[in-house]
Amino acid sequence: MPSVLQLWTTLSRLPRGERVFSYAFARKAPYFATVRPRFTVVEPNRAELVVPKRRRVHNHLGTVHAIALCNGLEAAMGALAEASIPADKRWIPKGMTVAYTAKATSDITCVAETDAAQWTGDDPDVPVRVRGVREDGEVVVEGEIRLWVTPRKR
Repeated sequence: MPSVLQLWTTLSRLPRGERVFSYAFARKAPYFATVRPRFTVVEPNRAELVVPKRRRVHNHLGTVHAIALCNGLEAAMGALAEASIPADKRWIPKGMTVAYTAKATSDITCVAETDAAQWTGDDPDVPVRVRGVREDGEVVVEGEIRLWVTPRKR
């Protein structure tokens, strides 16, 4: 199967290719489909997607639910990890810490970022910076997802 980065590079050039990629990504990890992620950027050390504000992900206040935001952040992190990790390593999430800083009253752009050097060091603990941003630019959630990165078994 082509790598996530290869698939993104190929599909994102096509009409509606970003949507096809987003659908395929959510099929691989079906829980992500609950927020209908729309990827807009997938590259080494950065991924972005949009979680649309729709009734299905609302909380009792009519805003995007905190766990839907976390789901979007984790999907962005997963695409980033797959696009960034060296071929001889594997990753698994080991924890997430987030702070909710404002109401999620619009579609939310979920961003995951790392630095290239994080993937090449000896430290198996790789922190991924994540944040969710409202359409008006206000950050509504920010935090870190910690990955455990180890050599692939031969």
